[in-house]
Amino acid sequence: MSNKKTNPTPVILPPAMLGMLGGGQLGRFFVIAAHEMGYRVTVLDPDKNSPAGKIADVHICAAYDDAEALKSLANTCAAVTTEFENVPAASLAQLAESLPVRPAAASVAIAQHRVSEKNFLKDAGLPVAPFAVIHDANDLPADDSELYPAILKVARFGYDGKGQARVANQQEARAAYAQFDHEECVLEKLLKLDYEVSVVLARDINGNLATFPTAENSHLNGILDITIVPARGKDAINHQAQKLAIMVAEKLEYTGVIGVEFFVCEGELLVNEIAPRPHNSGHYTLDACITNQFEQQVRAVVGLPLGSSRQHSPAVMVNLLGDIWPLKQKKPTEPAWDVALNVPQLKMHLYGKEQARPGRKMGHFTVIHTSRDDAIKLAMQVRTDLKIGE
Repeated sequence: MSNKKTNPTPVILPPAMLGMLGGGQLGRFFVIAAHEMGYRVTVLDPDKNSPAGKIADVHICAAYDDAEALKSLANTCAAVTTEFENVPAASLAQLAESLPVRPAAASVAIAQHRVSEKNFLKDAGLPVAPFAVIHDANDLPADDSELYPAILKVARFGYDGKGQARVANQQEARAAYAQFDHEECVLEKLLKLDYEVSVVLARDINGNLATFPTAENSHLNGILDITIVPARGKDAINHQAQKLAIMVAEKLEYTGVIGVEFFVCEGELLVNEIAPRPHNSGHYTLDACITNQFEQQVRAVVGLPLGSSRQHSPAVMVNLLGDIWPLKQKKPTEPAWDVALNVPQLKMHLYGKEQARPGRKMGHFTVIHTSRDDAIKLAMQVRTDLKIGE
């Protein structure tokens, strides 16, 4: 899905230097996409072994709010972007004083704070699960509240299931709130889900859109496990998810790539979360779409027209977490990669992280096939062979 307009804004062309705040796997894929298009990249990340930093043209190993590091980015880069929402919005705002920053600090600030995010979605008329904002323990509702059972979520720095607790009543909510050091939280009604979907889309500086197909997602221990594209749900749900995701991007006046996660509850869509960056559920685009989400991010940052988001093959993406690295004498050894790499329809992506840990995203593989059912069958077989989820 796309909406084309003319582009009067000057384009940043190769071999310009682009700045990336964040050195994880999303930043790594951005660097790869930028390099393939002829750009150079400076990565700012405090980890000297960051996956993106290791392949960037320049790696500034410093904190995201380091004044000298930000000054260096501003002096050497033509534009800046970010790979994750917890980069300080103030750093983005500071950089925006001297060069283009996409997405804007204001967009990132909303998405990195659950209270701001929930209020934004509600005020924009988007469907969300019932929730309450918890500023202090007195805000926790009594046992007769219709919110229970619920999930208590910290407002900041929660992702992949972190900073969340299921609570059945006020007593459990108080205990969880104390565990979260009385941080500001959102208490959200726990709903019975049919399934979960997401939409990744790109929006350029002129409001043009390129929307990837709706993806069907399943999670394991709060972390994305499997993505199936196109989603198997009703076409009406898939189309509505794309319309709502577009509403989110337009209400935010967003520039860049954004992921919008949805719950499907009793046949109805509810917006769950916004990710102001490329999204884990969009990794399949690397192998199954004409333009992948990271090239779209580069294009949006430099002001180029967006590429075609058409999916050319059904795909199933499976995350590879550190849990599958076997331990021998307390040291992790490599999984049996031959069971995956011997499959002709499988594309492997390992992120180059130094240490495998339980729950850490170490890579993913994507199976592309002529039919969705065949892709699912083959991906699930490889998933079993690699002992994922055991």
